[in-house]
Amino acid sequence: MADSNSLPARLMSSGFKRFSLAPMAITFVIVVCMSLLATQLWMAWRARDVQLNETARESANLAQSVAQHAYDTIKEADTALVGLVERIEKDGVSDLELPRIHTLLAMRVKELPQLHGIFVYAKDGSWLVNSQEVLLANLNNADREYFKYHQKNAERGPHIGPPVRSKSTGDWIITVSRRINMPDGSFGGVALATIDMKYFKVFYDKFSIGERGAIFIATGEGILLLRRPFDEKMLGKDISQFPLFKDYLSKGPVGTASIKSKLDGVTRINSYRRVVEYPLAVSAALSQDEVLGNWRRDVYLQFVVGGMLVLLIAYLGYRMVRQINLRSKTEKKLMLAGIELELINETLSRLACQDGLTGLANRRHFDESLMGEFNRAKRGESALGLIMIDVDFFKQYNDIYGHVAGDECLREIGKVVAYSMRRPGDLAARYGGEEMVVLLPGTDLAGTLAVAENIRGAVQSLGIAHTGNPLGVVTVSVGVEAFSPIHLENQPIELVEAADKALYQAKESGRNQVRCAPSRRRDRDERITLVL
Repeated sequence: MADSNSLPARLMSSGFKRFSLAPMAITFVIVVCMSLLATQLWMAWRARDVQLNETARESANLAQSVAQHAYDTIKEADTALVGLVERIEKDGVSDLELPRIHTLLAMRVKELPQLHGIFVYAKDGSWLVNSQEVLLANLNNADREYFKYHQKNAERGPHIGPPVRSKSTGDWIITVSRRINMPDGSFGGVALATIDMKYFKVFYDKFSIGERGAIFIATGEGILLLRRPFDEKMLGKDISQFPLFKDYLSKGPVGTASIKSKLDGVTRINSYRRVVEYPLAVSAALSQDEVLGNWRRDVYLQFVVGGMLVLLIAYLGYRMVRQINLRSKTEKKLMLAGIELELINETLSRLACQDGLTGLANRRHFDESLMGEFNRAKRGESALGLIMIDVDFFKQYNDIYGHVAGDECLREIGKVVAYSMRRPGDLAARYGGEEMVVLLPGTDLAGTLAVAENIRGAVQSLGIAHTGNPLGVVTVSVGVEAFSPIHLENQPIELVEAADKALYQAKESGRNQVRCAPSRRRDRDERITLVL
């Protein structure tokens, strides 16, 4: 327990005896300012969440409208194909039927503004009849994706193909097709309805989605059919590995998420859904930055006003605290002068116990600590360990490298010795010349030996060059002793003499080694430790 007359105790006493309003005033001002800022921050973040939630609902409604439009458009085209396929399979396509079918197809295209045309192809891909005024001859669509699809697949459902350019007009179109079967069920041709991509584009351009919003429609497999903003190079692009398809549509047919586009790098609030009955996926997305633009402007304005209010409160608080501090300024100066005097005395006392070269404790401090720890070990019946360290061939080192280098060598070794102190009660000191000691309270012989060996190895690992040492680097010899002192039987000098003898034995045995004192009476626990 700290002495009540020590400097820390007096500092705490002087600080707490006199009540001051300054800390309370500062705390009050800080709490008020932080409360204002926290309230503003919470309100701003709440407004952001509300804005994002409203945008999510808006994009979800937009996606629903786009999906419904896509469904209605495809459904009308597909309905025309269903009747056409049924008629061809039942009545055939004789020369007598072709004019009637042509008239029917032309009428259908006029009725449905989204239709670019309706076509019927024979099983070899040649053109049989279509909705155009004049049937183009010598054209063949056997190379088209939709034709190959129906040729290989017997399914009777609709097939939506990737965007292509019409062979007859050169316009970009989306294809909806159905298979025509022969009476025996074999492939008999393809009925095709083409939807002018401009129809979708005109519809998408009606929506207000900002400058960086996006709408797209794609096949169920992830082939892009159309996107706003329109980019002809993106038509038919495979986006199945983009996050929307890979991470979201794969887990559910409908949803909303903030997604960073791989096409242009814009983060958007994206609502997506699959179209019922047809292999289509649509998405409507609004730029998150654009959505939060107005919110940011409001937040900036709020924080400017709030910041000015906080600064005003802080200034008034500063003036109040300054007035409080001025009242006790003289008293504090006197108190600080006294504290400074005590600090100087404490520093002088500490310097008197410290070695000026290595920064370790000096011989005087060591002797006092040895006496105190020795008596404490006797009362507590605990072990006390001592390590004595001597630098090998240090005189030769000074002769070779000079005393300045010798002093630096001792400083480096002193750092290693100081690092060995792992507990508050351990003490490292310079014993004299190149000798250093480490006092280890509550440490038996085995523990003391372990610390000593760590010091020896660490000094050698420094790799300080020493040509006068056979090993070529600076090393140390270490003597160790540890025992539990017995009241009225042992004296502190015995511990020092035993460690010194062990050090002498280490130096006589070749140096750079750790030796313990010659065998002496120890308690049973120490003998068991040495055996282990």
